[in-house]
Amino acid sequence: MSVDVITFGCRLNAFESEVIAREAERAGLSDTVVINSCAVTNEAVAQARQSIRKLKRERPGARIVVTGCAAQTQAQMFAEMAEVDRVVGNDEKMRGDAWREARAAFDGGFGIETSEKIAVADIMAVKEMAPHLLDGFKAGLPRVFVQVQNGCDHRCTFCIIPYGRGNSRSVPMGAVVEQVRALTERGHAEIVLTGIDLTSYGTDLPGAPKLGQLTKQILRHVPGLKRLRISSIDSIEADRDLLDVIASDERLMPHLHLSLQSGDDLILKRMKRRHSRQDAIDFCAQVRRLRPDISFGADIIAGFPTETEEMFARSQDLVDECDLTFLHVFPYSKRPGTPAARMPQVAGQAIKSRAKRLRTAGEAALQRRLAAEVGATRQVLIESATQGRTEHFLPVAVSGETPGVVMALPIKGHDGARLTV
Repeated sequence: MSVDVITFGCRLNAFESEVIAREAERAGLSDTVVINSCAVTNEAVAQARQSIRKLKRERPGARIVVTGCAAQTQAQMFAEMAEVDRVVGNDEKMRGDAWREARAAFDGGFGIETSEKIAVADIMAVKEMAPHLLDGFKAGLPRVFVQVQNGCDHRCTFCIIPYGRGNSRSVPMGAVVEQVRALTERGHAEIVLTGIDLTSYGTDLPGAPKLGQLTKQILRHVPGLKRLRISSIDSIEADRDLLDVIASDERLMPHLHLSLQSGDDLILKRMKRRHSRQDAIDFCAQVRRLRPDISFGADIIAGFPTETEEMFARSQDLVDECDLTFLHVFPYSKRPGTPAARMPQVAGQAIKSRAKRLRTAGEAALQRRLAAEVGATRQVLIESATQGRTEHFLPVAVSGETPGVVMALPIKGHDGARLTV
């Protein structure tokens, strides 16, 4: 049996899981399951542990390897699980040597000690990214992700991710263009640029190119690329070139997901964010002037420590102020070792209530956007025989179309969840 990779968490993990599968198989591993974990919330860590136990019951003979952010930050905890055979760090997982060492450990005998299971180095010591050129994604998906950046130099008070990913580092522009060209030539219609702090791209590279310059280079040098999409960005770091390409090139999809987190200035300060409420509102208005049909998504945390009902109401109002279409709501999760964990906490029931109200506001916003699409003709990327996505990332119900094709389809209605044609 081959190597199976189960992916949790962010879009970046989708790309990394492809690299993991390739390197682990090249190393000669077989009948192995790799858990590529997430550490954003306590729930994400718990889900990984539950999956490990379930997998061992279903496949008692398989080797189980845990990697990803949760493995990096809580290696000892996973190593102490009897079901786990190896814990591989976030930098090591992208390197063939780590998987060859894993195979050697598995082949070496019985009774591996807990400490010997751990192959996790100091992520803060990692200074560079080794670009990985993938021949193609296993599933042959119409939409695939390309990693251009990793790590984060900022220290938001709620976030554990820098300790799982390390400091910001970027893939050189030439290597990114080469990867996009290779995937485009293999038939992938849409490429999504992804990273942990995407708008910090290039700060560690010679000449310090920015995300906008990278985007322009991709569109210029890969003319066969049908659609380019950008994943989550920090709006305060959006550069002039990025705004220019949003306004001028239709191949860059009119959809941005923003890391907003709160609509209250004091909470933003306590989160150690670098933007204000008005900055977020002004950015959305500016981009909408450049690309009037653009859609916005956003991450918002409900129940951050010290948040009052009045502060929460300002986050809720941001849905309308920024005209958000897609809301990704995070109930605040206390992460050990972060400054926010030492702040006065909001009661659990209040967090749940606020998260529910935010999700309701997000659902109402989505319904308004779906209704507004009726009568328009949209360029729809067919993802499967039953679903596609518009330029604005809205789902469309289709029937019997060929995956990977981009089609101009008139929008006739919606069913509350998807547009209909």
